[in-house]
Amino acid sequence: MQLPGPIVSTQWLAQNLDSEALRIFDVSMFLRPNDPEPGYTILSGREAWEKNHIPGSAFINLASELSDLSRPLPMMMLPPQVLAERAGQLGIGSDSIVVIYAAAGIMFAARLWWMLRSIGFDNVAVLDGGWDKWLHEDRPSSSVPASYTASSLTAQPRAGLWAERAEVQQAMNSESVCTLNALQPEVFTGEVAPYGRAGHIPGSHNVYSSSLLDSDTGVFLPLDQLKERFEVSGVMKKPRAILYCGGGVSATVGALALTLLGHPDIAVYDGSMTDWVQDPSLPLVCGA
Repeated sequence: MQLPGPIVSTQWLAQNLDSEALRIFDVSMFLRPNDPEPGYTILSGREAWEKNHIPGSAFINLASELSDLSRPLPMMMLPPQVLAERAGQLGIGSDSIVVIYAAAGIMFAARLWWMLRSIGFDNVAVLDGGWDKWLHEDRPSSSVPASYTASSLTAQPRAGLWAERAEVQQAMNSESVCTLNALQPEVFTGEVAPYGRAGHIPGSHNVYSSSLLDSDTGVFLPLDQLKERFEVSGVMKKPRAILYCGGGVSATVGALALTLLGHPDIAVYDGSMTDWVQDPSLPLVCGA
């Protein structure tokens, strides 16, 4: 069995559910706006997974199990060797075939896909359409808890897949980098300010992550339509792309889309707006 690419269809997964090498993980998380404080609270989807999930799937809480809790911001990338060790403890080995899915959108699945890819693990794909599409198609489900035997995974980190604040600052004046904002248009323009300061990083273009998915099925749009979504930004003509959002999660949906389109050099700004707004001297621009 081989993965057909960085995304797999519900049909493909259903046909391969019994594969011995397959490791399926539910990474569902839900965001609750902090009111009146800025930002969001991340809620685990473990309870929902315990009640009903894709047969054989295990659950990973990205926020607590695979994030760097020593850093002040939530959902930050772990050091590569630590991520490899923890992934191994969860049953991901060098020979594993991993499929990740989530409910209510795919952004948390895309986040883990990007994390694993950044440490050199390529046998991983996101379930296109996620749990919602699987349920809608009345495919088999289970309430039986599942876990995998610990395995061994060696990190072989890829340079350049994560961008730090300093690089994003430099990219504001770079002709060779296209910076993309994956948030809702009203957040990009500054009409809504869920992170405390309104606006977007100067020079960045808005390609809302949800606009890359079919609104009915939650699957990625066909490649020609994906290309159209990115056309105005000019990202496919720039050597490097940096994507950001609120905290480095929904930006990975755009990173996955650009990977499908064959962009050669993509990075995600870990921490994103949550990190940027910490420094009041860093500029933000309102408007389209």
